[in-house]
Amino acid sequence: MTIHQQPHVTDREAHFTGGGIASLAGAAFLIRDGNMPGENIHIYEKLDVVGGAMDGAGDPDEGYVIRGGRMFNFPAYECTWDLFRTIPSLEDPSRSVKAEMNEFNEIHESYAETRLMDGATRIDASNYGLTGRHRRSLLRLLLTSEERLGDTRIEEWFDDDFFETNFWYVWATIFAFQPWHSVAEVRRYMYRFLHEFPRLHTMEGIDRTKYNQYDSMILPLRRWLENRGVSFEYGHEVTDMDIVTSRAGRTVTQIYCETDSGTETIPVEPTDLVFVTNGSMTDGTSLGGMDEAPELNETGASWELWKSIADGNPQFGNPSVFADNVTETKWESFTVTLHNTDLFDHIVEFTDEDPGNGLVTYLGSNWLLSTVVAAQPHFANQPDDVKIFWGYALFPDREGNYVEKPMSECTGREILQELCYHLECEDRLPELLEGVECIPAMMPFITAHFQPREPGDRPAVVPDGSNNLAFLGQYAEVDRDVVFTVEYSVRSAMVAVYELLDLDETVPPVSKHYREPSVLADAVGAAYR
Repeated sequence: MTIHQQPHVTDREAHFTGGGIASLAGAAFLIRDGNMPGENIHIYEKLDVVGGAMDGAGDPDEGYVIRGGRMFNFPAYECTWDLFRTIPSLEDPSRSVKAEMNEFNEIHESYAETRLMDGATRIDASNYGLTGRHRRSLLRLLLTSEERLGDTRIEEWFDDDFFETNFWYVWATIFAFQPWHSVAEVRRYMYRFLHEFPRLHTMEGIDRTKYNQYDSMILPLRRWLENRGVSFEYGHEVTDMDIVTSRAGRTVTQIYCETDSGTETIPVEPTDLVFVTNGSMTDGTSLGGMDEAPELNETGASWELWKSIADGNPQFGNPSVFADNVTETKWESFTVTLHNTDLFDHIVEFTDEDPGNGLVTYLGSNWLLSTVVAAQPHFANQPDDVKIFWGYALFPDREGNYVEKPMSECTGREILQELCYHLECEDRLPELLEGVECIPAMMPFITAHFQPREPGDRPAVVPDGSNNLAFLGQYAEVDRDVVFTVEYSVRSAMVAVYELLDLDETVPPVSKHYREPSVLADAVGAAYR
């Protein structure tokens, strides 16, 4: 009998489609834990920059852009911290990225004084406003298995008045849930973050990076990978793969990329590894400008690739569940760059929130606007006399209170006019907007991962019968963890690498804070406030 042994890792190649945090983390785990040479690793990205949703771009002259900001939680991001404890900071290579974050958060502790506002009135968000009926619905949700919940929507589980409580406004605007999203995902979040339940309104448990996540996390990680020889193939849009099915399973044999020079075919040996980020929350993003509204795209390269390889392979998931209803998965954000800081100063004074404290939501807004004023500077190249802030709205198709048109049709200037109305300073237009640049970003799939789903709609990280293919990111199934987090992407990458290489390593378990008596007691107390 012939015994077939796996080739040595130095003789294998690894291919990553997409340059988001999942791919970067996967490449790092291959090198750090799998001892694969960096030059054997290839990352294909259709854009000219990596980082995916952990972005941050621009300059003070043209304006900065951050499509969104990832929030972190120390005890609940086990795999993320495992990675970034070993990645050197760019500003001080003697310290890790995680150590740099620790120092920053010790200096800039989060404590939101004004989480919700109604006009000029600060709402006491510590009073969650839950009734006995609401509390029973939450308890019943925690006691119902995910399999029994199936594709139930949040609005099918709770009464209508639940969506008018302070708890829902705080919860929905922190995590970006909509009433039509999956209640099974709410259940996962409740278990994962039950230790934060009593202080959701203050956001005390939230950790942040010194700068935007691109400058603070993606750049150091990319530099670490580049120094070890990883090749970054920019302008490479992976469009399809050849997957051969046999009695031994399914094996990727070729990868097809579209480049400026045409179609490129990349051969894949059976012992090579292929990692696919199937679906992307920021795919199809369209940017507007101060006097230009963004367009709405309804498809994206990552979704088309997933649909292509899932066709005829049901174990690869069901991308249409997440990608085919843009009206339910989109929302819009905006980044404001201010050379004239009057509006920035007014927000700080009006909300009574110092920069870096947290998220402020304006309940009187038809769009359900929220703003975040980060600690300054928020970009490594941001001058001292320039300020930035970020905002978003969950209901961009509703007519505004002031501009009388949907946010999705608004220019950056009109978005700021609407915001100024809720900040009660519209009488100072246009002087407040002089020397200000607002860049809106329409993201058609930004909450696609929350769509109602059933088991199997997300493929396993390494599907049954897959010999050399793994899925990464928000649309791979990671047991018990919560999507729309950096942790979910990093964890999927660790699981994929350890399993495909058959490493004698253990993925850090998802913390079970909900089993701690003190956590349970505090959560119950908060529900009765």
